[in-house]
This record gives sequence, C-alpha cells and structure tokens, in this order.
Amino acid sequence: MKTMLTALGVFAACGALRRRTEAYPRPRLFWKGRIWIGRVDNPGAAFGLPMKRKWVMAASAAGLYWAWRRRRDAPLAAGILLGGGASNLAERLRWGSVRDYVRFPKVPGPLGRYVYNLADGAVALGAAVLLAKRQRREQ
Repeated sequence: MKTMLTALGVFAACGALRRRTEAYPRPRLFWKGRIWIGRVDNPGAAFGLPMKRKWVMAASAAGLYWAWRRRRDAPLAAGILLGGGASNLAERLRWGSVRDYVRFPKVPGPLGRYVYNLADGAVALGAAVLLAKRQRREQ
C-alpha cells in the first residue's frame, strides 16, 4: 500500500510539473543561471540516446517490473521509482516522447548539458536506494 501511494503521488507530481512547463515557451534561467527551465521533447532514451521506441518501452517495462519485485526491500524507494518510471512511460505512450524541462548548466562536466525532468530524478533516486538495499542484504 505504501509503495502504491508513493507511486501515485510521484506520478501526479510529474504530470503537474510537465503541464507547468507549458507556461515557459522560451527557456528561463533561475538562481543566478544555475537552473535552466524550458521545454525539450526527448523521443530517445535517457540522455538523448538514439534508441528505437519499442526498445525504450521494453526497457522501461523491465525496470518497472524489477522495482515492483523489490518493493519489500524498500517500499518508498520502489514507489518513487515506479511513479517516475510510469510517468515517463505514460508520456512515451501518449506523445511518443518525454518532456524534459530542467537543466543545471553550471554543473561541471557533461551532466551540465543534459536536460531532465522530475521523473528522471525519481527513477535515479529510487533505483539507487533499491540497489543499495540489495547490496546490504547480500553482504
């Protein structure tokens, strides 16, 4: 129950932020240029990797299945991952791409040039916690 409620909350927040980015037809800089907010539609995989849609969908479905199976290890982390992953998958099914809207241009290295969304952050956070819990359990 905790996993599903968390997933629904993250899914709703991702959708609300995606809709909010429509208020920014042109990119804007915030916090002394550290945060860039604008709309970028990503038809490929993470980091703009050129993958066919069916492979991205299959990888997303496999990741969601893995998170669901690991929900007993860390229910909140699994819910966060499921909500973010389901949000990105739903956008791909509906529009054929994922809308990314935040970039951190002053971050050093290549991470400063990529554009993200809340769902990407949720997937990364949830996966990191689930993997860490799994590592601890195996030791």
